[in-house]
Amino acid sequence: MGPSTFGSGNKFFAYCSLGQQTQDLKYSNEPTYLEVGDDNTFREFVTVNRGTAPEARTRIGNGGNFLAYSHIAHDCTVGDRVIFSNNGTIAGHVEVGDHAVIGGLTAVHQFCRIGAHAITGGCSKIVQDVPPFMIADGNPAEVRGINRVGLERMGFSPDSLKLLKEAYRILYRSALNLHQAVERLQAELPDTPELLRLVDFLNSSSRGVIR
Repeated sequence: MGPSTFGSGNKFFAYCSLGQQTQDLKYSNEPTYLEVGDDNTFREFVTVNRGTAPEARTRIGNGGNFLAYSHIAHDCTVGDRVIFSNNGTIAGHVEVGDHAVIGGLTAVHQFCRIGAHAITGGCSKIVQDVPPFMIADGNPAEVRGINRVGLERMGFSPDSLKLLKEAYRILYRSALNLHQAVERLQAELPDTPELLRLVDFLNSSSRGVIR
């Protein structure tokens, strides 16, 4: 429905609803959009809403798998090859990185970010950013460790996993505040692509990072 564009190879199952107007009460029939890439699967009763402000867009990348009753609200940006398990729900203005997994019945507060290759446990309550490569679980959620199984499946090397585990230890098992922990990451660990992505994410957080 609505002003929406879809790439090739997308699959739409019964009763999914994509491109309807935002549920944001500020919306006053301005022109807003939904943009969807290629090869996504939208299972039964999935809902995806357009943006709110004039010319605003909700964006979904390529190769995502959105299971039954999952919801993507207005003005969200969702990356490539994500998985939203049943009833995974993200509020407005949420960003979800590539290869992230939203667990069943997870609820993500507006303006939060879920980093690339991160995963949330079922029934989690996410009210701050989940860093890339990490597992967040609980109500409210806590970061429990690195997403080792998911990273191994994606072909991350043992050295990369070892580095990310050390980064997790500094961030979550030391007495340092976030600023101090980031400084220590940069001082003690090599500048691999994974570490640079993690540090950039931490430094750019506006809602704060789940600790």
